[in-house]
Amino acid sequence: MKDKSIIKRAITSDGGARIVFMDSTAIVREAASKHGTSKTMTAVLGRALTATSLMGSLLKNKTDSLTLRLDGDGPCGSVVCVSDYKGNVRGYAEDVTVELLPNAKGKLDVGGAVGGGTLYVIRDLGMNEPYVGASPIVSGEIAEDITEYFVNSEQTPTVCALGVRVNTDNECFAAGGYLLQLMPGAYEETAIKLENNITLMRPISELIADGADGDDIIAAVMSGLEYEMFDEFDAEYLCTCDREKYLSALAGLSADDLDEILEKDEPIETKCRFCGETYVFTPEEVKTELENKRAK
Repeated sequence: MKDKSIIKRAITSDGGARIVFMDSTAIVREAASKHGTSKTMTAVLGRALTATSLMGSLLKNKTDSLTLRLDGDGPCGSVVCVSDYKGNVRGYAEDVTVELLPNAKGKLDVGGAVGGGTLYVIRDLGMNEPYVGASPIVSGEIAEDITEYFVNSEQTPTVCALGVRVNTDNECFAAGGYLLQLMPGAYEETAIKLENNITLMRPISELIADGADGDDIIAAVMSGLEYEMFDEFDAEYLCTCDREKYLSALAGLSADDLDEILEKDEPIETKCRFCGETYVFTPEEVKTELENKRAK
């Protein structure tokens, strides 16, 4: 089994197109383990994590972050994933137990679990307000929805491919994807060549399952074009929660909510939605934190 996820990036020699590829198998496997996902939801969360990591890796600064939120009307509820600029990612779905029959193509029914609704991309670039882009969820299959987002909100011709393979023991054994983008000034011949190459390719998860790596898949997408690989780095499932953050959040609740919690005079338990870590606080700890906040 792969023990790390890898991102590779390449650009055509004329600068007309770029591709970001990711083998996210290790990340998806860890996410499925942390959340106890059903087979369908391993595919849903796995695709969303992969897409978020790919998009996050396009951020420029160490302090930047990108959040992908799928607010669909399907049974899994909202899906939320967050990535840093290196593609390290975390995520959750409201209901990770949803299991559906295979779709008409015999595949895990990701679209049925997500449903229709709105896709949001929130970029926190350290400004006063984050940049928020939105686009309709066109299929719920996530890759098509990401493609639509780039066209609608960023006017960037983009192809997104995503895939997750799960075995009979509900273990992810292949996951990955890529973002292929045409850059300003790209030649029409480049676009046609890329479109033809993509049409001939097998599904991304099938290629990864059969042993293809980033070099192989990028070479297939870029076939017939001159290109250069310009970087490669590892990414992981990385939650940034800690005890102090949760204590601060508790002390930041409304007065009514705090009174209701503290009146019980019982230990207060919180749980991170991204990783499942549990933090327990005494009422005295929360009161002290509240006093410290008021003193500042």
